[in-house]
Amino acid sequence: MKEIVLESFGKINLALDVLYKRNDGYHEINTLMQQIDLKDRVIIKNKEKGLEIQCNDKDVPLDNTNLVYKAWERIIEKTGVNKGAHIIIEKKIPVAAGLAGGSSNGAAVLKGLNILWNLNLSEKELMKIGLEIGADIPFCILGGTAWAKGIGEKLTKLKKFSNKMILLANMGIPISTASVYNKLNLNSINSKVDVEKLINYIEEEDLIGLGQNMTNVMEQVVIKEYPIVEEIKKDMVRYGALGSLMSGSGPTVFGLFDDEEKLLSCKEKLEKKIDKVYVARTI
Repeated sequence: MKEIVLESFGKINLALDVLYKRNDGYHEINTLMQQIDLKDRVIIKNKEKGLEIQCNDKDVPLDNTNLVYKAWERIIEKTGVNKGAHIIIEKKIPVAAGLAGGSSNGAAVLKGLNILWNLNLSEKELMKIGLEIGADIPFCILGGTAWAKGIGEKLTKLKKFSNKMILLANMGIPISTASVYNKLNLNSINSKVDVEKLINYIEEEDLIGLGQNMTNVMEQVVIKEYPIVEEIKKDMVRYGALGSLMSGSGPTVFGLFDDEEKLLSCKEKLEKKIDKVYVARTI
């Protein structure tokens, strides 16, 4: 096999709680992660040595800061296979948007090189390697719907919550996850998230219950700096979403819909304010 083409899916957080800062500098989280069908395309070609990265988005780094580079580097370290690769990323997921686009690309490269180079690594082994690169990568390998604890690596696969209508609005503000964590005052967080209640809504496919109870504590930091996040959330609900939430560390806001007509009408209205509005479905 000379090359492999993979789909690289984004994710949203249906709930996100930050519990405390750990001794290793990471934060302990409690979150519900959901894969969505907004996706990039990753093409991996064999090369004698070294790594070449190409991307259609100028905001994506092409050096060793890219998680794709780190995935290639780490898989070589772990397996001892010394091969090169030419990786082309066809980007549709916005960059630094709270949608795990970079993590998803890194996960796709781990999965792709495993197949391309006949490494026979298990999903569990790939997830372990992925965790050394980025906290969201294990989920991007697992996919579907999952309850995540720890720094995101303690994953419990949940009943599929697929084919639900989602509208995504991205304001084009690149937000650093590390910066949001640093500004988060854990003592002032007044709304702990009842993740288990939300899991029940998912299992019962109760979209109204889920929509009304989705919570992300990181909003408290981001909305202070970027009030448009709150504005878009309110717009989503005003125009028919059952609930609206910022995903991850933002700034992307999503709305959960059960009516396609309302979703498309909301999309049309939001496009008058911002450029990047996407229709997606859960996987």
